[in-house]
Amino acid sequence: MSNETAAIHEFLAAHQREEESFLAALVKVPSDNPPGDCAPHAQRAAQLLEAMGFVVERHAVPVAEVAANGMISCTNLVVRVRFGAGRGPVIALNAHGDVVPPGLNWTADPYGAEIRDGFMFGRGVAVSKSDFATYAFALRALQYAAAQGMRLDGTIELHFTYDEEAGGGIGPQWLLANGISKPDFAFSAGFSYGITTAHNGCLHLEVEVVGKSGHAAEPEKGVDALEAATGLLTDLYALRTTYGTRRSTVPGIGAPTLVVGLIKGGINTNVVPDNVTFRIDRRIIPEENAAETAATLTRQIHEFARKWPAVTVTVKPILLAVPFVPIAGQEKLVAALQRHGEAVIGEPLLTHGVPIYTDARLYTAAGVPAVLYGAGPRTLVEANGHRADEKLKLDDLHKATLVMALALSDLLTPA
Repeated sequence: MSNETAAIHEFLAAHQREEESFLAALVKVPSDNPPGDCAPHAQRAAQLLEAMGFVVERHAVPVAEVAANGMISCTNLVVRVRFGAGRGPVIALNAHGDVVPPGLNWTADPYGAEIRDGFMFGRGVAVSKSDFATYAFALRALQYAAAQGMRLDGTIELHFTYDEEAGGGIGPQWLLANGISKPDFAFSAGFSYGITTAHNGCLHLEVEVVGKSGHAAEPEKGVDALEAATGLLTDLYALRTTYGTRRSTVPGIGAPTLVVGLIKGGINTNVVPDNVTFRIDRRIIPEENAAETAATLTRQIHEFARKWPAVTVTVKPILLAVPFVPIAGQEKLVAALQRHGEAVIGEPLLTHGVPIYTDARLYTAAGVPAVLYGAGPRTLVEANGHRADEKLKLDDLHKATLVMALALSDLLTPA
C-alpha cells in the first residue's frame, strides 16, 4: 500500500462515525415523492455539506417545471472539487434524495435512523441517501490524500438530485440539458457487492375508459366503463403471459414485465360507472427499443378497445425511460472498481444488470459512460428497498466508500 493510498484508508477509518451521523441526519428529514416537496431536504443536505467545507451550488428548478413533473419543490445540489491542474476527467457522482413514502408495517421509525445490530433503519437509508454519504466522504478522503501528497488531476462533482422516483427529468437530465454539468464519466447510486452495467427501461401509460352513467336499477340505459375496462385488463393480462418468451441476455435481467398498478373510477355503488382509469407499468429489457415498445403497446390497447365500441378509450403516455446499456468508456469505471473491490469487499466485484430503472440511464443517454455502484447489499430485497424496515449494514457503507475513493484516485491519477 502506497503512502497516498494509506492516507485514504486512514481518513475513512477515522471518520466512520461522522459518516454515519451524516447519513442519519439525511434520513431524519422526510423527502417522500409523492408528494415531492423535496427542497427542505436539499437545504438540510447543503448545510451538512457546507459544514464539511464544500462549496454547494443550489439549483432550484422553476416552479412550472416542478409542477409539470408532478412535484411540489425540487432543488438540485452540485459540488465541484478540482484536483491538480484540472485537465483530467470530470467525474459525476449522482445519488437521489427523494424516496418513496414509507407505507405500513415498520418496526422502526421510518425517519428515526435507528441503529440496531449494526444496521441503520429508515426510509431512504439504502436507496439512496446512503450514497450521499458514500460519495461525499470518498471525495473528502481524496482531498485529504491530495493534501498528503497524492498526485491527482481532474474534477469530482457531486450531483445530489431529487426526482428519481418521478423519472429524473428535472434531476440529472435537467442538469445536463441546461449545461450545468458536462461530465466525462458518471457513477450512480448502487450496491457494494456488484457493479451494475445495464438495467431495464420503463413505460408508464394511463388508460382512460369513458362510458355513460345510469341508474343501477336500469344498467342497460348506461354504458358501463368498468365492464369495458375489465375486458381490456383481461386482454392485457393475457398479453403479459407472452412476454416470458423473450429474455434478456444480461445477467440479472429476465423478461419484459407488465403490471397494472393503479386503478380508479365510478361514482357511487348504485350508479353505472361512466369513467375508469388505470395505469400500466411496462418494463423494457435492454434489447428492446423503448419508442417501439411504447408504440406497440399503445396500438395493442386500441385494438383491444375495438371489442367495446360503446366506450371511448384514450391512452396517455406518462413516462418513457430508456434502458441503461453499456457505452464506450464504461469499461474504465468497471476496471477501477474491480481493481480495489475484491481486497475491500472480500470477493470479486462482478458486473450485472438489474430489472429496475435508475437515473444512470440519463447520463448514458447524454453520451456519458456510467455505472451504478455504492453502499448496500446484493439486492434491493435484502435492503428492504421500497418496503418496510429499509436498512443498511453500516459496514457495507464504509466498505463501499473506501472502494469508491480508491477507484476515483485511480481515475484521477495522471498518466
